[in-house]
Amino acid sequence: MHILLSPAKTLDMDCTKIVPSNSMNPFLDQAQKLINELQRFTISEIQSLMKVSSKIAELNVNRFNEWKLPFTQSNAKAALYAFKGDVYTGINASTFSDDDLNFAQDHLSILSGLYGILRPKDLMKAYRLEMGTKLNNEYGKGLYQFWGNKIT
Repeated sequence: MHILLSPAKTLDMDCTKIVPSNSMNPFLDQAQKLINELQRFTISEIQSLMKVSSKIAELNVNRFNEWKLPFTQSNAKAALYAFKGDVYTGINASTFSDDDLNFAQDHLSILSGLYGILRPKDLMKAYRLEMGTKLNNEYGKGLYQFWGNKIT
């Protein structure tokens, strides 16, 4: 069994939850390509592209501009603990044992417009980029084209 979740828009990036043996997303090179493109956008362009308020656009322009590798436990957070939507609240990962977390690592994935697929222990930085975003790229006119078969 494998479970695929959508990311939540609400994030908690407080890095106090340390996960032993964090993992790195295998698509960080591709994520960096997207970040490089997104860093060229102004606040108003992000607002139009993402169809969000100017406040959310400004927040994400700042996130994109501050995004840099390498990720560490002091500047990033394990994906399963970063998302705070209803599904993630229901999962209640804070109660997971090491065995539970390892099981989740092998059987749970989070679809991500920026990272492609995140595993529970993958370190990530705060972002907002929905898969449905029509971001022109070398593979087409949206993130589904960008990610294509890489994440399947």
